[in-house]
Amino acid sequence: MPPGNVIKSEILMHLRATKKIRNEVSLQEPIGADREGNEITLMDVLQDEGMPVTELIGQKYQARRVREVLKRLGRRERKVLEMRFGLVNDERLTQREVAKILGISRSYVSRIEKKAVKLLSRELSTDEL
Repeated sequence: MPPGNVIKSEILMHLRATKKIRNEVSLQEPIGADREGNEITLMDVLQDEGMPVTELIGQKYQARRVREVLKRLGRRERKVLEMRFGLVNDERLTQREVAKILGISRSYVSRIEKKAVKLLSRELSTDEL
């Protein structure tokens, strides 16, 4: 078994064992040692070469908050934002493309988008999920 898989297995076993004791896991808590005897934390193992774990967690939290607030928007507002910003299939459409799909004018799409972004921004700045 490659060393990376062994480490991941050990982490999962540790997390399962400690889950019975408590529901919280610290990223800084030691979970074992490497071959040289150096202490390893969960943060060390989960670290992404492109982005620190704390940033990844922050992004996932913000994405969840955005999804929750999007549910509070009207159907048309949500649909416009989903199409304009590629929130469903990662395909971003222009206002003209959205207008054609919804059968409305481009300027109406612009107004809906502006209103929805304003509502979304206000909700995210004051909302605690």
